[in-house]
Amino acid sequence: MDKKKLLFLIEIAIFSAIGLILDQLSFKLWAQGGSISLVMVPIVLMAFRWGVSGGLITGFLIGLLQVAMGASIFTPLQGFIDYFIAFTVVGLAGVVRHLVFTASKQLNKKAMTLYIVLGTTLGGLLRYIAHTTAGIVFFSEYAGDQNVYLYSIIYNGTYMLPATILTSVVAVLLFTSAPRLLQQQN
Repeated sequence: MDKKKLLFLIEIAIFSAIGLILDQLSFKLWAQGGSISLVMVPIVLMAFRWGVSGGLITGFLIGLLQVAMGASIFTPLQGFIDYFIAFTVVGLAGVVRHLVFTASKQLNKKAMTLYIVLGTTLGGLLRYIAHTTAGIVFFSEYAGDQNVYLYSIIYNGTYMLPATILTSVVAVLLFTSAPRLLQQQN
């Protein structure tokens, strides 16, 4: 196995474990689920560092670790959507990796900030869509007489919007203050 591939696997393992820890240190917003945490930061970091594959694998492993630690699963499909899909798709933030990397090489912090926020927002939005879909399908009884679509959109938005903003801020601060984090060292 070459050094770069080994480094890739080691970083995935480390950042997945960090993601689980950050998820455990979350601010629980609702009794039924949903919390504001920094769990997306390691996924976004891996997505910008290694590209989409690094982000997707890290997100998937974080979802797997959450399930192993006793996640709230009511049906297999709901668990798959809320944990595996929701955290895996955050890794798609890496679609803008080349733009972040180019801006970093040009020492253009404004462009770096824009692309980091754009990628993080994409990952956060996709996670939000996954949680909202699971809410519509599996948690409609909590909506009562309200429209279940509107209920799930608002409910999941109350924690996903702040979590995405927080993740964007942390990622921008990390990468603009230490752009070398974007480069893999052999």
